[in-house]
Amino acid sequence: MAATDDILTRPQLDEALAGLPDWRYRLGGLVTVYKAPTAAAALELIAAVGRLAEEQNHHPDLDWRYNRVFLRYSSHDAGAEVTPRDVKAATAASVAAAAVAAAAQPGLYRTVEVAIDSDYPAGISEVWRVALGYRKGRFGDLTDPYGRGPSLWFQETSTPNANRIHLDIHRSKEESGPVLEQTAATGASMNRDHAPNWVVVTDAQGNRLCLCTEDGHGPDLPA
Repeated sequence: MAATDDILTRPQLDEALAGLPDWRYRLGGLVTVYKAPTAAAALELIAAVGRLAEEQNHHPDLDWRYNRVFLRYSSHDAGAEVTPRDVKAATAASVAAAAVAAAAQPGLYRTVEVAIDSDYPAGISEVWRVALGYRKGRFGDLTDPYGRGPSLWFQETSTPNANRIHLDIHRSKEESGPVLEQTAATGASMNRDHAPNWVVVTDAQGNRLCLCTEDGHGPDLPA
């Protein structure tokens, strides 16, 4: 079992990421996408990652899409946060990817949350948890225990929007710039009051979404 003392602080995480150019931080995990030359090479990478997971007793969330492999490492026994075990595993996975000539495309790893505006999240969260079969996270969010569905985030506010449900779309700050420009070019309203943490996008019919970075909603990483 990992202790919460093992959770990387923000400076430690930034230092670790400096040595992991293939990877990004995302909501308590390290994420990336590898594009292999062929589907067969992607399967080789998956097999290598599987062997590493067994050797390290630390298993990632993994998704295979033809010649692309989506990876996420997080220490669930430390409250779904990043620990040195995740850094070690990500480092080894990068070596395995290089061995099959797979190129890192971390910008393709997008994380989508369903967000609900509420002036009293505790009054409604249990309904959603039970109905979805989710579990409660450390900060009141709800997550799929199998990592398949989007997480649910309750945005506490004394002035809920008329459209209470919106999407939070998470990318790293490194890849967020072009998406913000392209979204603005559609004519959507862009509220940048909280940029670069998040930008509130409103379409022509009043529906909202938030384009978030690793410094988006919720408590900051420990200092």
